[in-house]
Amino acid sequence: MRNNIFNSLSGIKFAVSSLAAILGILSGSYRATAVEIPQISEFPNNRGIAKDLQPVAEVIPENTSVTIDKTEEIAQNTTPSQEEKEKEPDIELTVIEKLLNEPVYSPFRREGTVKDSTRPIYVITGEEMEAQGTRTVREALKFVTGILGDGTVGTEPNVLSGQFIRGSNTNQVLILLDGRPVNNLGGGGFDLSEFTTNNIERVEVLPGGGSTLYGSDAIGGVINIITRRPTDKITNEAKVNIGAYGLNQQTIQSSGKAGDIGWVVGYNRTQSQYNYPFSIPEANFRGTRKNNDSLFNNFNVKLEGNLGKRNTLTFSTQYLGKDQGTPGGVPILIPQFGQGSGNVLTDKNRKYTDQVLSDLSWSSKLGGGNDSLLTARFYTDFLNTRFDSNSITTPPQFNRRFETKQSSYGFQGTHSWNFSKNHSIVYGFDYRNVNVVSSAIRNSTGINTINYDDNIGQSAIFARYETSLIPNVKLNLGLRQDFNTLANASATSPSVGAKWDISNSTTIRANYIKNFRVPTVANLFNLSPTNIGNPNLKPEKGDSFDIGIDQKLGDIGLLRLTFFQNNISDVIAFKSIRPAVNGVTGTWENIGLVETTGIEAALNLQIAKNIYAFVNYTANDPRIKKSSNSAEINKELRFAGADKLNLGVSYENPQGWYFGLLMNSLGKYPTNNTNTESLAGYTTFDAKTRIPLSQKFTLNASVDNIFNQRYQLFPGFPDAGRVFQVGLSANF
Repeated sequence: MRNNIFNSLSGIKFAVSSLAAILGILSGSYRATAVEIPQISEFPNNRGIAKDLQPVAEVIPENTSVTIDKTEEIAQNTTPSQEEKEKEPDIELTVIEKLLNEPVYSPFRREGTVKDSTRPIYVITGEEMEAQGTRTVREALKFVTGILGDGTVGTEPNVLSGQFIRGSNTNQVLILLDGRPVNNLGGGGFDLSEFTTNNIERVEVLPGGGSTLYGSDAIGGVINIITRRPTDKITNEAKVNIGAYGLNQQTIQSSGKAGDIGWVVGYNRTQSQYNYPFSIPEANFRGTRKNNDSLFNNFNVKLEGNLGKRNTLTFSTQYLGKDQGTPGGVPILIPQFGQGSGNVLTDKNRKYTDQVLSDLSWSSKLGGGNDSLLTARFYTDFLNTRFDSNSITTPPQFNRRFETKQSSYGFQGTHSWNFSKNHSIVYGFDYRNVNVVSSAIRNSTGINTINYDDNIGQSAIFARYETSLIPNVKLNLGLRQDFNTLANASATSPSVGAKWDISNSTTIRANYIKNFRVPTVANLFNLSPTNIGNPNLKPEKGDSFDIGIDQKLGDIGLLRLTFFQNNISDVIAFKSIRPAVNGVTGTWENIGLVETTGIEAALNLQIAKNIYAFVNYTANDPRIKKSSNSAEINKELRFAGADKLNLGVSYENPQGWYFGLLMNSLGKYPTNNTNTESLAGYTTFDAKTRIPLSQKFTLNASVDNIFNQRYQLFPGFPDAGRVFQVGLSANF
């Protein structure tokens, strides 16, 4: 693990040195000028470009009567003077300002920007997702700093997502939808492959927890999915994608405003087969993936009404429906009772999900200015999952239907107030009530067995104060008190953060936050013998520290470097019981203490006109310091410790052309807590392109995993390898 860190660091040094050499060569013939430009979405010819790095274009205002073609004709017939040529910059750069001025919500619980945050935060925009041909939010996170790729890679659109941030697992990462929680409190986490990207404005990744502002489940980090808002002008868009292994995707979206009413309405249908050939060398197996098809049907509606100039009422709802085969995994019999020993290939098992996520929010600007905003939101969710075990490889008497139904409702009240110069506060109240019912119906007899049927009620008060006591120094203090209907599940979560702008080019930041996670209903009360609940579980507790630097590299780029330590005590982990005891083959336990240290590094550059590059590196070293199993002491926590290195070079111009070559490299990581089993690392390369055919039609194409690198997502579970897709979009 540590050798992987050092090797990856050497790779970063080499990449940075190479880029610096290129810049030195280019400096003889290019001059760098940083300028402020409009958002790329305002450009007439395209809807946006990829990555956080945007080139500058000569912009024709939207209200002009001059067409693009006429403008080009005028430009061709006009000869600039020598003086104008000398003043005209060869390279106009917006890398730094674009990155630092990216809007974010997660660090503040109000609108802000990346540069305002004392916390490191990483953003992928809708423009990036579009240019890269990203189908789901799971796929969108592949090249983002701070989140490991072993749960976000893979070329199948229906792969279950896993979020691993700073040594934490999926259940310890809070998923927000427009700033409010959607985590499943029955089994934990949320599958980000459920969200298709047609309705996504941006995704924010906030490593290091967020319990002070958001409460339970934010022990490792926060992922906030921001959906699109109505556009000022009426826009309609239709897309069609086809690709390898039966991929067939259609999307239609309409957005606009009429008077004081705005809307966003969309539909996405994604279908695929993914019956690809594969092999599992450890099991001496070669065959074709079967029962791996999927069908998404996602609807989204958002209505926004301006009630006068200072009040806004918004209703939003999403339906996420998915029907997919669950092909299972290839049994790996050596070692005995290993991670892949219980795998079974299933030919008829199916999984169905139906989810409705709805909220109604009202925001009001108080007083006469814009320094006080009151927001109230009521939300309700219905998350239904059904799994049908119908495999012919399983004796009929064991085939069953498993159903989990979660219904929840909640309220958020937040007041953001800049009450004087250099002083602001965000405070409010949260409430969420969740009921989860899980049952199993035996197909042969129709007998219905309830695994659990329980409620969890959560409420909290919170406040976050921010001040600038001295020039160039920002300080924030936060405190939250959570209450819970579960015994011993209340928690107090303080936080403190500071940021010092040493110069116009250098900023130092530091943060501490105390986090927690309440056990899920399944952790506590599940009656299934395969993972029976443990009512004696204690909530997980975490302490997250980080210190970092943001360094502007002249006018050509930005380096963000963060060192972190994340400690999680009373970690809840699954314990496999082999051989079975009284029919019980697994349960949950507090294994003790996990200490994670690591670094997050992100470098963004413009190396020539319209040519951009990025490098980011994430290293995690999660060590088990206390455990009921002495063999796990000082071992690496399974799945959470891989190192990730991403590289990318792209050509992007104002006319909407894009070509990118991207690399994702993941290091070796253990699959059990005694570190006797592991999965090998791998490196993949992707090629992405976007070609504007006209003002209304755009062609997208991509080849993922160009060199067909084959790897396993979990022992015995393969990936599809090299895939391609081609799409055509039309705006009208």
